Amino acid sequence: MAGGFRNVRERALAVRCETMQMFCSNPRGWAVAKLDPEDVARFRADMKDSGVSPIFVHAPYLPNPAATAASAKSSVKALVTQAERCAALGVRYLVVHVGKAMGADEDKAIARVAKNVDAVLAVAPESVMLLLENTAGMGSEVGYRFEQVAAIIGHVKQNDRVGVVLDTAHAFEAGYEFRTKAGLDATLREFDKLVGFSRLHLIHLNDSKTEFGSRVDRHWHIGEGKIGKEGMRAIVNHPLLRNMPAVMETPHKSVADDLGNLKTIRSLVA
Repeated sequence: MAGGFRNVRERALAVRCETMQMFCSNPRGWAVAKLDPEDVARFRADMKDSGVSPIFVHAPYLPNPAATAASAKSSVKALVTQAERCAALGVRYLVVHVGKAMGADEDKAIARVAKNVDAVLAVAPESVMLLLENTAGMGSEVGYRFEQVAAIIGHVKQNDRVGVVLDTAHAFEAGYEFRTKAGLDATLREFDKLVGFSRLHLIHLNDSKTEFGSRVDRHWHIGEGKIGKEGMRAIVNHPLLRNMPAVMETPHKSVADDLGNLKTIRSLVA
């Protein structure tokens, strides 16, 4: 959305998007510029006319839902602002990283995330759903095990307004198998048992540059990473996933990279 939301439709169609994820402010800063009403109206009309749907907004990287009480205020405020911007833009889904424990044990970190999500939902527009994204477990990240994601949701008061994003690279790096059909089936059974497919609204369809169970978060080009082409083929053709909206967050130097990854992934769809 650099240069304004009026540019989004053109960029989405240039890389042949059918669904889309975007930032609605600087992803690496706290400051948020005021929305221009004309820009917003143009965006809403453009996206309705484009056929690109559904649309997801990814929250900036700085807010930490697992933050301590002393520092959580800024994170909650930032996520509320993001939810308000989603509502203004007509976007239902806000993708949020689960967060970093910052020295707390697992139970305390999970409780913090739930408390801060509660604080966001208490004042955020009801039209917006928060989607928690599983992590790779890098550093002090929480939410890298499905049990942790389920526990967070279980503690949230308005948990009917909380869904999940399943990032394939993060899950693989956290120790969930995708390289074989049997491994993928086992992973999805565990996800359904602990979290539930009714909570799943989006796949972050990424290959991994790092090894299985590495807990090191590094996305890579489709079919060129450690999940590999056959693993990605299994994912996009699995009956439980094949009709799910999917967004790739693969390395990007130019539009050619995006078109290349789209060509690869579409070639794998049966």
